[in-house]
Amino acid sequence: MLPRYWFLATFVAGGLALRAAAFAADPRFPDWPCAQLKVPEISIAAVWSGPSIDALENVWQTDPAVRDLVARSAIRRTPLEDAQTEIRNFIARSADRQETAKLTFAGLFVSLNAERSQVINGIERFSRHQAAFANRIREEIAELRRLRDADANESEIDEVANRIDWDTRIFEERRKTIRYACEVPVLIEQRLFALARTIQESLESAH
Repeated sequence: MLPRYWFLATFVAGGLALRAAAFAADPRFPDWPCAQLKVPEISIAAVWSGPSIDALENVWQTDPAVRDLVARSAIRRTPLEDAQTEIRNFIARSADRQETAKLTFAGLFVSLNAERSQVINGIERFSRHQAAFANRIREEIAELRRLRDADANESEIDEVANRIDWDTRIFEERRKTIRYACEVPVLIEQRLFALARTIQESLESAH
């Protein structure tokens, strides 16, 4: 049994070392584990070429109708097509389409940027927990090696080896979930871009 456990320890140690190195792929953001580059915030210029929303980033909340529309449109469980249709109709009914469009975009920009930042912070917290978990497994591997070198009894070796196996399974399952989580900031940015384009098109069609 010892050779099998030794192989397991060597294999797991190598795999964890590689993944731990990947956590720091971008030295500016050592806790960022995603293949996508980390962009802490979306810039207005990246998603909006309409009228300036300077000084409107808080004003939109004072308009109940805009506030409700933003809340419904920003949430991802609302189908994008439904949100776009509602935004078009809302702007079309407005007496001042440009002001309504600006307020709606300001609300979406603030809301979706904030949601995206929360997701990014959550991913980085998860990454730190994974790094700590990897260190724990490496310590267990070192313990297994010590037991083997000391010719400890088989039950002790089995206990540590089983713990390594169990913790490695958990580590791998968590690693799979991070791939999906890494897509969320991108999806939020894409939604904001699509809704911003809908708002701009609504303004253009009014002229």
